[in-house]
Amino acid sequence: MTAAELIARDFTNELVFTASRSSGAGGQNVNKVNTRMELRFNIAVSEKLSDEEKALLLEKLAGRINSEQELLVVSQTERTQLGNKTKATERFFVLMAKALTLQIPRKATKPSKASKQKRLDLKKLLSQKKQNRSIKGFE
Repeated sequence: MTAAELIARDFTNELVFTASRSSGAGGQNVNKVNTRMELRFNIAVSEKLSDEEKALLLEKLAGRINSEQELLVVSQTERTQLGNKTKATERFFVLMAKALTLQIPRKATKPSKASKQKRLDLKKLLSQKKQNRSIKGFE
């Protein structure tokens, strides 16, 4: 699933934003302006997600979900609330898309004869190079 497909579902009425003071460097702006934006999305009560999608999100994003089953995304890199809100929303959709994309299991394969021979040839070449470096008689 892509971020564009998720954006098309229109989660705007299910997203809750709160503003607070940013931490870190920034001088007076940090001390007086609430620019840090916190996005909360309650997975359990979402009407836009199917039960399978909810279960998948709860499993894959377990480290980012609090006890109320809310996905929490924070942004405080920008100097404005709007900038941080936009960043948090983008990160939310990227996280969701990544979690909802099903991974295709890798099929185990054996190395081919040509790749084995190539590896052995390279080992012989490197061995020869190192032997040529040694000074004859001081071995």
